[in-house]
Amino acid sequence: PHSNHQQSEKRTMSSAAPSDANDGCVGPTSQEAGKAAACAGCPNQGACSTGSFSSPAAVAAKEKEKANLHNALSEVSHVVLVLSGKGGVGKSTVSTQVAQSLSSRGYSVGLLDVDICGPSIPRMAGVLGREVHQSQSGWTPVYANPNLAVMSISFLLEEGDAAVVWRGPRKNGLIKQFLTETDWGVGGLDYLIIDTPPGTSDEHISIVQYLNDARSSGQGASGAIVVTTPEEVSLADVRKELNFCKKTSVPVLGVIENMSGLQTRVSDMRFMNDESNDCTSDVLSLLKEKCPEVLNMMAITDVFPSAGTGPEGMASKFGVPYLGKLPLDPNLLKSCEDGVSFVDQYPSSPGTAPLNNIVDKLILALPVEDDEEDAMQT
Repeated sequence: PHSNHQQSEKRTMSSAAPSDANDGCVGPTSQEAGKAAACAGCPNQGACSTGSFSSPAAVAAKEKEKANLHNALSEVSHVVLVLSGKGGVGKSTVSTQVAQSLSSRGYSVGLLDVDICGPSIPRMAGVLGREVHQSQSGWTPVYANPNLAVMSISFLLEEGDAAVVWRGPRKNGLIKQFLTETDWGVGGLDYLIIDTPPGTSDEHISIVQYLNDARSSGQGASGAIVVTTPEEVSLADVRKELNFCKKTSVPVLGVIENMSGLQTRVSDMRFMNDESNDCTSDVLSLLKEKCPEVLNMMAITDVFPSAGTGPEGMASKFGVPYLGKLPLDPNLLKSCEDGVSFVDQYPSSPGTAPLNNIVDKLILALPVEDDEEDAMQT
């Protein structure tokens, strides 16, 4: 019992630590704050040692912040982070299309873009150029469809190509506002999908802490989907992300191997001769005449070389689920460019079945109340 109490106390202090605190932070309200060995070199050491974080006013402000987070997330059944240690592996693609697929199945879904410096969700969700509105209940998000609400800094910028040149504290402040001031509508959400920037940066630490502050009442991060491509350059960074999840007690819902290979129908391919001239029309005509059945076959090639046992082996080593492979499907990329639901727009495309399978596994891991009641009745 004494050991369990110590573990509980440790988690509480960790969640109260500043986002830029050192590893092993004892917590700003601890009697050792600013004095412990782990405090050496921490930018908050001076404030902690003078009691700035433990004053009655500071404690009251922190409790108010926690209450605001709890209230804002109390009507959200599940919060899912989409993470990767590597940039360019398709986090935003996965975030958007998982959200689109869930909304197509009738779930109420929120899609929150916290990639402050590179917000791409509005284009991928088909709501680029729209604006959010502020009311007494908070920010009203933009709706991609009746079941899918989207929130992004992109909606707050006067110019779409404007650079967001912000330091950490300002980014963290906006993330907190997104979490506490977005009005997701009457009835709340079944799933809140949060698209994050690459790495394990200040934004990741902050959002996990904010969600952990609400976790005492069961409203923190339900888990994380970790996205990678097959090659070692990506896996090396994604392993760091998995360790980040372990260190911050974020459950890993599973690893997605994105861009696992290019898959396209032969009839959709282009061909070039030895002189680099386009001869697509001639080749397709010849195939249609001599071997028409080939035109409907799938051509598959590995774009990224898989390292060792690949993402599946990595997931096994870390003891987390492997959600499956998503091929480099041109129709999936086109769906994101056009801002439409891939599985609805291209039901026969090579990537549709794998994506539906991933969404099935997510729903199984994080069922909503209606699903649980239906399962009990059957």
